[in-house]
Parts: sequence; C-alpha cells; structure tokens
Amino acid sequence: MTILYLLIPLSLILLGLAVWAFFWAVKNDQFDDLEGPAHRILFDEDENDLSPEQRRQRQQTKQKNAAPADANSPDDPEPRS
Repeated sequence: MTILYLLIPLSLILLGLAVWAFFWAVKNDQFDDLEGPAHRILFDEDENDLSPEQRRQRQQTKQKNAAPADANSPDDPEPRS
C-alpha cells in the first residue's frame, strides 16, 4: 500500500510531461506534414531542396540538352516503303 504513495505521484508527473511534450510538438509545427517525408523518399531529386538559382540552372541545362536532340532527330527515323 505504501508503494502507491510513490507510484501515483510519479505517474502523474510522467503524464504531465507527456501532455507538455504533445503541446510543445503541436506549437512547434511537428505535425504539419505527416505524409510528405514518406512520399519524398520515392523521388531521386527534390526541386524544393534547391535554391531558385540552382533551379534556373537545372532548367537551362535541361533545355540545352533537349533542344539539340530534337533538332537532329527526324520525325520518322525509318522510311516506310
């Protein structure tokens, strides 16, 4: 019976810490995006991680690489008879 005098206040302290931790997490936006990290691992490159300048450079590089390939390839590579 005397152990209850120790366990009840200890459990109330632990409950208070858990409630405080929950409200701290909500206040600091820890629960904003629960699905984003799970989907993000499926993609190799995330455009949102780049700075705007790096995004522009990547788009320019893609455009430069795509333009010569399209210009040199004919519409119909094999003539039909």
